Amino acid sequence: MAEQLKTFYTDKVIPKLMEQFEYGNIHQVPKLVKVTVNRGLGEASQNAKALEASVAELATITGQRPVVTRAKKAIAGFKIRQGMPVGAMVTLRSERMYAFLNRLINLTLPRIRDFRGVSGKSFDGRGNYTLGLREQLIFPEIEYDKIDQIRGMDVTIVTSASTDEEGRALLKELGMPFREN
Repeated sequence: MAEQLKTFYTDKVIPKLMEQFEYGNIHQVPKLVKVTVNRGLGEASQNAKALEASVAELATITGQRPVVTRAKKAIAGFKIRQGMPVGAMVTLRSERMYAFLNRLINLTLPRIRDFRGVSGKSFDGRGNYTLGLREQLIFPEIEYDKIDQIRGMDVTIVTSASTDEEGRALLKELGMPFREN
């Protein structure tokens, strides 16, 4: 499955982007660098089970064990001390990145109710794209009966593109369903 997206990138996307942006060298064509899946868990400081469940869900969704992120400094208003767990994240590269993106674009996003496409405005100025998902149930790997609470997550797609226009063109060619704004 991951090979499909990767071969599609090398066979179809690279020539199209070289023609569109008039690159002189094949290495100038933007490519995918990594995909990070991040979930903030404010309640993890009081509820250890929430953290365990979240880590298990992210591992199921991505196929890789997440890293628990910890608070860098204490915030009294949120009852958080330094070093407390506040989230979980996974960084995917190479084969797992292509496999996850393929599933995200072709299986997961179409399962969202009333889906009209993802926003084209979530680029950071350097060609990287962040997508917020409101619930984990849209992933086919998650079983409805096994979740304790609906939680969202952020998916950041890091590309080697230097501008948002190049990053958008790369993701559009890979099949990301942007809505027409």
